[in-house]
Amino acid sequence: MTKIAKNTICLWYENDAEGAARFYAETFPDSSVGAVHRAPGNYPSGKEGDVLTVEFTVMGIPCLGLNGGPAFKHNEAFSFQVATEDQSETDRYWNAIVGNGGQESECGWCKDKWGISWQITPVALTKAFTSPDRAASKRAFDVMLTMRKIEIATIEAAFRG
Repeated sequence: MTKIAKNTICLWYENDAEGAARFYAETFPDSSVGAVHRAPGNYPSGKEGDVLTVEFTVMGIPCLGLNGGPAFKHNEAFSFQVATEDQSETDRYWNAIVGNGGQESECGWCKDKWGISWQITPVALTKAFTSPDRAASKRAFDVMLTMRKIEIATIEAAFRG
């Protein structure tokens, strides 16, 4: 038996926790799929032998996917925030999520096809927001509000004025 993490994020899926875990493992570094556990008996949204839970890691964060059925849906109150170093990395993650049945949202947010929210956040954006130059920060913030996927060159140009 492997050591159980003291704190694990449990994500509720309708019925494809394993597919989601495999997508995350293929898409993000330091991500993997661990044990897949099958239901020992019938349950409200499935039957004996169905995949019930999946242990996985997303960028070093331990997670458990639970195939709990359609009772609960994800929303933006929970999201994974991914700090990206450059536009290429930003584009790669954004395009992987949106291009695999996901959907774009505002200000660097998107949802994967399972309904999990992601913030694809370039480090340049975070630096602009946390700058002591509040006028420059506001310019970067204002231009970010017009974006879906964050375009680093546009953020940096707005910051410079």
